[in-house]
Amino acid sequence: MRVLVSGGAGYIGSHTVVQLVAAGHEVVIVDNFANSKPSVVNRLEALTGEHLPVHAFDLRDHDKTELLFANEHIDAVIHFAGLKAVGESVELPLEYYENNLGTTFSLVRAMQRHGVDKLVFSSSATVYGLDQEAATEDRPTSATNPYGWTKVMQEQILRDVAVANPAMRFALLRYFNPVGAHVSGTIGEDPQGIPNNLVPYIAQVAVGRREYLSVYGDDYPTRDGTGERDYIHVEDLAAGHLAALTRLGTMDEPVGVWNLGTGRSTSVLEMLHAFERAVGHELPHRVVGRRAGDVAVSYADPHKANAELGWATTRSVDDMCVDTWRWQQANPNGFPD
Repeated sequence: MRVLVSGGAGYIGSHTVVQLVAAGHEVVIVDNFANSKPSVVNRLEALTGEHLPVHAFDLRDHDKTELLFANEHIDAVIHFAGLKAVGESVELPLEYYENNLGTTFSLVRAMQRHGVDKLVFSSSATVYGLDQEAATEDRPTSATNPYGWTKVMQEQILRDVAVANPAMRFALLRYFNPVGAHVSGTIGEDPQGIPNNLVPYIAQVAVGRREYLSVYGDDYPTRDGTGERDYIHVEDLAAGHLAALTRLGTMDEPVGVWNLGTGRSTSVLEMLHAFERAVGHELPHRVVGRRAGDVAVSYADPHKANAELGWATTRSVDDMCVDTWRWQQANPNGFPD
C-alpha cells in the first residue's frame, strides 16, 4: 500500500516508516517539524534506500491537506501527529485541544473526500485515566490531563465517523511507554528541551547532558517504592502498527481497539539499574517528591493484540537500554539541526 504517515519524522513515526518500507509499502510523510527535525528524513532515506516524499506543513491547514490528498495517491494513513507532553498540556490546554483535535478533523475530512478508508490511530494508555493496572480494552475511558482527554476525544470522533460511514476502518492503538532506538543507532528519541519521559532523561544523564536523575517519589505501594510502567521497545511498537494496518484490510467491524504493551511493569529504579548495566557504571539519582497525577502502577494487558493481530513484543528492558545508549552515544546532542 501507499501509506501516509503523519508525524513520520517523529520518534515512533520514524521507526514505523523504516518498517513500512521493509515490508514493501510505499511511504509519504507529512510533518510540521514542531517536535522533530528535517535531518531525520535523510537518515530514514539512508536506512531504507528509498526516496521518501515529505510534505512539511501543519495538518490543520485544510487547503494544504486537501492538496496533499489530491496530488498523492494514498491507500491508508497512520496518524502520529500531535502534541504529547502531559505536563505541558496542563499549562497549555487550548493549544493541545486545538492542535490534536484539529489535525484529526482535517485529516479525516480529506480521507473521506478522496476515498481513503483505512486509518491507524496512535492513541495512548492515558485513556484509562487512573485505572491503568492490567488495563484491558473494554475498560471505560477517562483522563487526568488535557493530553489524555484529546486522545479520549479523538477515539470517540473516529468511532462516530465509523457509524456515519461504515466503509471506514479504524485501528485505535493504546500504548504505554515507548523506549529504545533502531539497532543502527542512527534514529532514536530526541526530545526537545527537558525530557518528559524517564529513559531519555537517564540517557542524557549517562552522556553528561544532565547532572542527575530525579526520581519522583519512592513511597508508592510497589516493589521498590517507585512508580511502575509498561515500557515497550519502539521497534516492537512500530511492528504493532504494521500488524494493525494489515488487520484493517480484513476487519468486519469498522473500529478495532488494541493495547500494545508487554504486559509487565518495570519500576523507575529497575529501569535505572538496567541502563546502568548498558553503560557499565552507576548513574547519579536523587529521590524527590511525587509528581501530581502520577499513578503507582501502569501496564497493559496485551492478550487481545496477541490473538487478533498476531503480534507480541520480542525485546527486553535490557535491549531497550542497550539500543537507547547506542543511539545516545552516537548522537549526544540528538539529531543535527
